[in-house]
Amino acid sequence: MSGLLFRDAEIGGRVRAHVRVAGGRITEVGPDLAPARADEVVECRGGALLPGLWDHHVHLHALWARGRSVLCGPSQVEGRDALAAALRAAPPDENGWVRGVGYAESVAGDLDAARLDALRADVPVRIQHRSGALWMLNSAAVREAGLASGRHPGIERGAGGVPTGRLWRADDWLRTRVPAGPPADLGAVGAELARYGITGVTDATPDLAAGAIAAFERGALPQRVHLLGVPLDAPSPRRPGVTTGPYKIVLADSGLPSLDDLSGRIAGAHARGRAVAVHCVTREALLLLLAALGGTGVRDGDRVEHAALVPDETVGELARLGLRVVTQPGFIADRGDDYLRDVPAGEHGDLYRHRRLTDAGVPVALSSDAPYGPLDPWAVVRAAVHRRTRSGAVVAGGEAVPARAALRSYLTPPGDPGGRVRGVRPGAAADLVLLRVPLAEALRAPDAAAVRSTVIAGRLVAGPPPGAS
Repeated sequence: MSGLLFRDAEIGGRVRAHVRVAGGRITEVGPDLAPARADEVVECRGGALLPGLWDHHVHLHALWARGRSVLCGPSQVEGRDALAAALRAAPPDENGWVRGVGYAESVAGDLDAARLDALRADVPVRIQHRSGALWMLNSAAVREAGLASGRHPGIERGAGGVPTGRLWRADDWLRTRVPAGPPADLGAVGAELARYGITGVTDATPDLAAGAIAAFERGALPQRVHLLGVPLDAPSPRRPGVTTGPYKIVLADSGLPSLDDLSGRIAGAHARGRAVAVHCVTREALLLLLAALGGTGVRDGDRVEHAALVPDETVGELARLGLRVVTQPGFIADRGDDYLRDVPAGEHGDLYRHRRLTDAGVPVALSSDAPYGPLDPWAVVRAAVHRRTRSGAVVAGGEAVPARAALRSYLTPPGDPGGRVRGVRPGAAADLVLLRVPLAEALRAPDAAAVRSTVIAGRLVAGPPPGAS
């Protein structure tokens, strides 16, 4: 059986050693390992060899779809004229539609069917808000999707019940009303992830349909996948490397459930042996969740997704309940100026907390929420360290953490985000990332350019071939 021998790698930021990989596992770590007959040798030259990075909250199918969409966000287009030019230049897809993503009101204000018609009206156009919660359709798309006769509660209506073209939290419903596109190419998504050193992901898409789960089971994605969206009554995935995680519950800021309804959903998941992963963006959502868990009790593995606003007085309760937080400081770098403008000044210190939580004993894991947030984990680490917006302003600087602590959360396993760090040791899975430089040097200025090679289950999936410099 062929294997890999990493020669002269830095392990744990301190020791330089050789590491042998065979059969998808690390088999030996030591200073004097000679190549076996079947080994391919990777000369590390003191570069750090780390456990592969794990993104603890990402949306894989949406990440693939982003590559087929017009980018409509403030970092790609600025102003109404630029948005119109981008939409008019976009060729319709195989079904004659134009799909946009990443929109924010700072580009051209609130969009509805009439305003979108002024930008492009000759083909159906739909644009997703960067929050992922809202779709905006032009008049042609409204007609094609049949919004006038639709019964989904997220269809926004104006005078006389006429749809405005705005559709809230209705992805599954809209998917049944627009022409189906090609199946997602998860292999291409996996290649992009591997270039960043990511060997595993937690897909946070809620309420996955059977077809979406089957797409993960087909194995085009090389990364290991932990699924939050497996329905409570669905069987566990059958492919090795695809696992079922906590049950995803979305607390939509556009309409929170009652305390009894939320408590019932949590209790139902716990009764089936599943922890819960609860989407909380607003302080009201977080307070509702804490009240519900105070009644249902907490199951090991229960987690708060995003925790965009964490009032100081709730930190102790998060710690007391034993919850963990999966958050995204990358949003500060990407949208921080909007937060400083739109969030009340008295709540700026509550935004995407990190240090205060860890100091209180709350495990914190970082993630991307891609495609809604920046995918690059090294950019997320920088954001956790500097907490700077695009304009250079600092958001809640007291919540900054050292780069080593930020990267550490990417090295924790899917079942224990923010907990124990996976190691480069015999018996561990051979999911590894090799850096071009020692760890301390990489942490001084975190950058994806430091990634040299990525190995998943003992197989090189990104980077130079064995023996290359």
